[in-house]
Amino acid sequence: MTHLVDWRPVRRGLTRRSLAEASLVLTAMDIENRVEHDAFDWRLVVRPEQASEAVRQLEQYSLENRAADVHPMLVRSIDSGWPGVLGFIAVIWMIPALQSEQAFGWQWLAIGRNEAGAVASGEWWRAITALTLHGDIAHILGNSVFGALFGLFVGRYLGSGLGWLLILLAGTVGNLLNAWLRPDEFRSIGASTATFAALAIGGAFVYRRGYFKGRGLRRSLAPIFAGIAMLSFTGVGGENTDVIAHFTGFAAGLGFGWLAAEFRLDEINQQQQLWCGLAALSIVALAWLLAGASI
Repeated sequence: MTHLVDWRPVRRGLTRRSLAEASLVLTAMDIENRVEHDAFDWRLVVRPEQASEAVRQLEQYSLENRAADVHPMLVRSIDSGWPGVLGFIAVIWMIPALQSEQAFGWQWLAIGRNEAGAVASGEWWRAITALTLHGDIAHILGNSVFGALFGLFVGRYLGSGLGWLLILLAGTVGNLLNAWLRPDEFRSIGASTATFAALAIGGAFVYRRGYFKGRGLRRSLAPIFAGIAMLSFTGVGGENTDVIAHFTGFAAGLGFGWLAAEFRLDEINQQQQLWCGLAALSIVALAWLLAGASI
């Protein structure tokens, strides 16, 4: 019998099975071979005089059987995304105007901010109204820019109506989670919870729909990683930044985006998109009516 040292390795693998196909190729080409276990792995070996031919045959086989390049799916746009963005901007700038005028005699900040104790007592609408309140011009400008940017893509993928309805719901869930995690005296305002929910919805939807499928595991996860990176870069700085709200909003957005990928968007027409958008506005209006009625 020829000893192992007389044979030349032409391929290595972690398991015997990983070398089975290559062994069959060489056998088909009448190249004597065997799979042997080495100290740390398995190796496919041939006689020294056949090593060069074995390598050539395996390389040729790999070239001929290389999987055809998988072309990534194109992300389908439902609409431009701008109707939803304009609606978002209108709402978060209209509320401060009403607040400054103390419209209806309301103390808008007091009745609308997210208060953990009040939410726990049943004033769930604060999780919605707080999304429309801001502390100063820098606060509202920042949320306007990032909310418009992240929401624009959600509107394009899902439609402005459905997209912004999901953003509102995810932002609300994020605020409810934030209130649940905080002590009773905790208070917060701002649309950033919904803004980071929008970021996560877009990433989860694109990943779940497989728009990066065929580009390898790391690239297929790129939408999720990009969202996490953006959250880390923009959502954890600043003296008054509510980091927990950003993370709860992002987490809620991941869930809503994952579910949205299962929707049959082709069956949702423009009129239904409009109804979804009106539903989002109605939810905000209802929340403020409940807030006003609670005085």
